[in-house]
Order: sequence, then C-alpha cells, then structure tokens
Amino acid sequence: MLIRLYEDNPNPRVVQKIANALREGGLIIYPTDTVYAIGCDIFHARAVEKICRLKDKCIGKANLSFICQDLSHISEFAKVDNPTFKLMKKNLPGPFTFILNGSSALPKLFKQRKTVGIRIPDNAIVQAIVEELGNPLMTTSLMQTDNQVEYTTDPELIDERFGHLVDLVIDGGPGGIVQSTVVDCTGEEPAVVRQGLGQLK
Repeated sequence: MLIRLYEDNPNPRVVQKIANALREGGLIIYPTDTVYAIGCDIFHARAVEKICRLKDKCIGKANLSFICQDLSHISEFAKVDNPTFKLMKKNLPGPFTFILNGSSALPKLFKQRKTVGIRIPDNAIVQAIVEELGNPLMTTSLMQTDNQVEYTTDPELIDERFGHLVDLVIDGGPGGIVQSTVVDCTGEEPAVVRQGLGQLK
C-alpha cells in the first residue's frame, strides 16, 4: 500500500498507522535523506529475518543499521566515547552511518554482532516514525534493480516493483541515488570506509 507523507508536515495519524504496522512486525519502504530504504522494528525478530531474506544475506553478514531518534538514543545500543560523541554531534542529523561497538542492550537477534551501524537521517518523515515507534528502526538500503534508477527513486515505481514484498510504501517525494557516508568509529581514529553523500565536519 502506497501512503503519501509530506516532509514539511508529516500527518500524525498516518505516522501512528505506520508505527502500529511496525509494532505488528510489518516491513516498510520509506524515504531518508539519501536513498529509499526498507525498515522494521529492531525488536521484531521475524521482521528482521524477512529483510535479511530479501537482501539474500544472513543476519551476521547483512549490512544492517539502526535509525535512532537522537544521540541519547544511540548510547542505549552502542558504546560511544567522548571523541565519537562530539563527531556525531557535529554531523547528525545527516547522511552518515557511524559504525560503533554494540552494547549489551542490543536485541537478542543481534547479539552475535560486535558492531552496529547507526543513522539519524535529516528527514522529518523517518524521524517522526522513529519517535512514534519509541525505539530504533532497523534499516537497509532498497535493493538495486538492473541499473534502473527510477525503481529506487520514484515512490510509485518503487511500490510497483517492491510493494508486494512489504506492508507499506511511504511516498515522501523523489529519493536520492547516493548512499550515506560510512564512518568506522571502532578503531583508534574514525575512518571513512565508504564516501557517500555526507562530508564529515
């Protein structure tokens, strides 16, 4: 089902409907500040497993990230030292994925993973969804399809191609084609491991 939301004023009733679908184990496709992504509630194991099957990866090897509401939310699920906190504070919300060491509060499904990717996109739609849900979204970029860019950027075509795989497709306007910049903060110094849309400050 395709649902329209406007980033400058996401309808609270629609956002609540989306959050309820996530709580029940639903999968959604939604806009970020980079590309469209597939997401689910991080605490719904079956939903997480479904996304991994869609990406044809096991949970231990899939590139999965959490979308958090704010920096204090991040510290619940990852270990954050002062230099990393300052770096994230300067760059978030924004088009970055920070790889951090996971904390003991990670859901059981992720216990075998030592690290976790963290995002706070600069997009009011996904921020409203995470706030209403009350915990992070597990997220991964929408699958690429034979270099047909319009099927990952045009919400109506995304719904046509992928709508049967998920419960809701959220139309938040045209999506981007450049992914987030990935910064590994698990070593002695932060390292950019994928240069994407974001330029570190």
